[in-house]
Amino acid sequence: MSYKSKKILITGGLGFVGSNLAIALGKKGADVTIVDSMLPRQGGNLFNIKPIKSEVRVEFSDIRDARAMCNLVRGKDYIFHLAGQVNHVDSIRNPLQDLSINAEGTLVVLEACRKFNPQAKIIFSGTRGQYGVSARLPVDEEHPMNPKGVYAITNLCAENLVMVYNQVHKIKAIALRITNTYGPRHQMMHDEYGVFNWFIRKAIDDDEIHIFGDGRILRDFLYVDDLIDAMLLAGLTSKAYGQVFNVGSGKPINFIDLAKKIIKIAKSGSIKFTKFTKERKALEPGDYYADITKIKRIVGWKPKVGLDTGIKKTIDYYRKHRSHYWSHD
Repeated sequence: MSYKSKKILITGGLGFVGSNLAIALGKKGADVTIVDSMLPRQGGNLFNIKPIKSEVRVEFSDIRDARAMCNLVRGKDYIFHLAGQVNHVDSIRNPLQDLSINAEGTLVVLEACRKFNPQAKIIFSGTRGQYGVSARLPVDEEHPMNPKGVYAITNLCAENLVMVYNQVHKIKAIALRITNTYGPRHQMMHDEYGVFNWFIRKAIDDDEIHIFGDGRILRDFLYVDDLIDAMLLAGLTSKAYGQVFNVGSGKPINFIDLAKKIIKIAKSGSIKFTKFTKERKALEPGDYYADITKIKRIVGWKPKVGLDTGIKKTIDYYRKHRSHYWSHD
């Protein structure tokens, strides 16, 4: 099986993960349609798809627009549902919008499929934040769910909706719980999500990288190309449907060591310790790294890009294309 000539819809396709996915699918000969509402501060950027701009269709629409979604899902073989409100701080400022986009928006997409394309296969992108505070490490898919913030709750709700439609309406679906991902095409205008990439911006600017608390919190970080490989492999794996998978590197590193590594590779930047803001402290779940045994076993995926290589690729990309990411003034 392959994606060649397959009709693909990517929701949120002008964002970080969506644009990288669109480029990868374009290289495989897929017929790609992107839908994106270009919400401010969420990372949508037309420059992200420059390499394939003439080869994909772009629809500027909101996933909550039922009429638009009913038209867009028709005839699609695969739907990669990546659209969502991903800003943790905004989810505190405006929780009703978070609920509307992440839960209602997902339900609109699912209903459109139920009515007009129940044969479509859905790959949903969730977050490791759904687990909340880790009761044990590494975190496997059977770990209890204890989300700390509205963003994590609405993602968990969306995942549950996707799985219910898989079970009740037989709309084949896969849910991915994705760890912190970094790499080219991520928004770089603010630090309210995507801390890794923000560290990289600060290093490129030869500025201070602010580390909250003592910097000893552990995370596993995944390079975006590895995430795209996981999505594409999962979509072609029949046994993956109806399943939930962690996607991560499984290799923890603390924030001090991460910042030091970025500074060393960039040859610029410095570290400054700072206190947690009230908002960030409330949302901080502590140590997390994923157990990826299940996706390795069923999908046959494992990450390939090491941290040093991924950091260098990311720094090189932003140094070359800085003007398209530092601001949109």
